[in-house]
Amino acid sequence: MALEGVARALTAVFAGISGRNDPDCSPRTRGSGLMKHLLNWIGWTDDDIRELLDFAVYVKRHRTYYNGAMMGRSIAMLFQKTSTRTRVSFEAAMTEMGGHAIYIDWATSNFELTDISFESRYLSRNVSLIVARMKRHEDLERIAAGSEVPVVNGCCNLFHPCQSLADMLTIRMDCGALEGKTLCYVGVHNNVANSLIEITAALGVGLVLVTPITNSDASIPAVNDRPRSGGGLEWERDLKHAVKHADYIYTDTWVDMEFFNDPAFAQQKAERIERMLPYQLNHSLLAASRAKVMHDMPIHAGYEISRELVEDPRSIIFQQAENRLDAQKAVVVKLLERRGGAQ
Repeated sequence: MALEGVARALTAVFAGISGRNDPDCSPRTRGSGLMKHLLNWIGWTDDDIRELLDFAVYVKRHRTYYNGAMMGRSIAMLFQKTSTRTRVSFEAAMTEMGGHAIYIDWATSNFELTDISFESRYLSRNVSLIVARMKRHEDLERIAAGSEVPVVNGCCNLFHPCQSLADMLTIRMDCGALEGKTLCYVGVHNNVANSLIEITAALGVGLVLVTPITNSDASIPAVNDRPRSGGGLEWERDLKHAVKHADYIYTDTWVDMEFFNDPAFAQQKAERIERMLPYQLNHSLLAASRAKVMHDMPIHAGYEISRELVEDPRSIIFQQAENRLDAQKAVVVKLLERRGGAQ
């Protein structure tokens, strides 16, 4: 079965390569459908998201089927922000699938010297897909506007769709089904919260937000409106009440990673810590709860979560982080499959 899968994938790959430089093959209509980006979940239907998650589950359960599926293909990873999980998971995904990932440090590239869309148009003529990890969403949109291949948001100030897909994959693998489950997110309303709002609405997961602080640019009406029609989103001020009936409890850093060790941000960091310490996830808070514990990492133990809870049997944090690998594989394969370049 694995060899048959590789053969099918290779056939599709070479078919895709043969049309790459065909002037009669429009870059936005090449292959089996219109090119699709993953900048956030706003442009994805509920069915699109469910299909992608189902595929991620399949990929996780049948990893060897996709060995060689990206043979002859490269992706570009354009990073303006630091990274561990996003970089490792995409690079490992491409390596395991027989392809190649090119890491590009924004600061040592020429993207800052010219129009971003010009550079992304050039870059897209060398690779099959671009993963961009940016500080500002509007720059990500400029990359997508110039690109002739799919662009994936590897994290920006407003959204983190790849993380949220791995989150839903983690819950799905843990309990077998998503509908009817309740996820409680405790922390700062940020990019992770936005993507959780979007994806839980599509998958029938109840989401309770305990977010005493909202990042200045993170509240987006279009995102908040998606689940309201289905009644799956709640804001709660009472932390103990919020966690009492949750199946999964999720937290994230209180201070964005690029500012955590920045001396210029020290005062705001201290103010946030003082404000948020009553919302720390710890054994005392969860004494009456059987919920599983999640965190997208990096972890600042002693701040948003206690070290003991990270290591607690209820913690599925490291499974969650591992699932980034299978989620990224699913994203890459599906986006290229849509264009007729992978199967």
